[in-house]
Amino acid sequence: MLKIWIDGNLFPKADAKISVYDHGLLYGDGVFEGIRVYSGRIFECEAHLRRLYDSAKAIRLTIPATKEELKSAMELTFKSNNFTDCYIRLVVTRGVGYLGLNPNRCEKPTIIIISDTIELYPPEMYEKGMAIITCSVIRNHPNALSPRIKSLNYLNNILGKIEAADAGVPEAIMLNHEGNVSECTADNVFIVRDGQVQTPGTADGILEGITRGVILRLCGKLGIPCVEKTLQKHDIYVADECFLTGSGAEVVPVTKVDGRPLGSGDVGPVTRKLIEAFKRHIREV
Repeated sequence: MLKIWIDGNLFPKADAKISVYDHGLLYGDGVFEGIRVYSGRIFECEAHLRRLYDSAKAIRLTIPATKEELKSAMELTFKSNNFTDCYIRLVVTRGVGYLGLNPNRCEKPTIIIISDTIELYPPEMYEKGMAIITCSVIRNHPNALSPRIKSLNYLNNILGKIEAADAGVPEAIMLNHEGNVSECTADNVFIVRDGQVQTPGTADGILEGITRGVILRLCGKLGIPCVEKTLQKHDIYVADECFLTGSGAEVVPVTKVDGRPLGSGDVGPVTRKLIEAFKRHIREV
């Protein structure tokens, strides 16, 4: 039986519980990270923890542990479950409080670490590509809740995911408040145009994905031209290639958007090159 780490203790999955008064449950008040483990090593651990602490700082949540302590706790958790390759969900909530918004009534944040397997998309989508849509739900306005905060408030993403499911596809592109391309409900989006890789930047309302950052570095290493730039739906429709990145998804090709085939309608050469480069990278780090 899987073991879950909660506030310093490991519990069997069936016994891993938090209070119904936890503000993470009551108000979505908290932050999280989705992290991969490959060959017994936490992938991009430092980058994930930096983003977690940045997100917590942005919502004025003090994490009651050091980065080193959290890394050790994650290692303990996946090793206790006998994993060498897995997915980790690291969650920090505001903690147990009262039936009111006041976060000062929460005595201590709750830390939860889950390690498990994950498969977001079937294997054939990585070989043949997948169809996605653009949805009506937009990313959070930066003057409301910054999209750069990986918070427990994912309802707009979930509504976008529902639109995708209604359309019979696994993922949806979300636009920002200006109508420009931001990211998908759970993944960052890239296109390839005339051999150049293009992806929206932070000003476009994206979450700065860890796998996205790896792909940007791999483009530099491989000599593939790559830029961060504002994209519109038109840019997606006329792209030669498209792919998505995320800790859970890794690198997955897209061959159709809103019913429109992209490029040749097959997985393009730049996308295939980056998929293979990413596979090599995770084996080497």
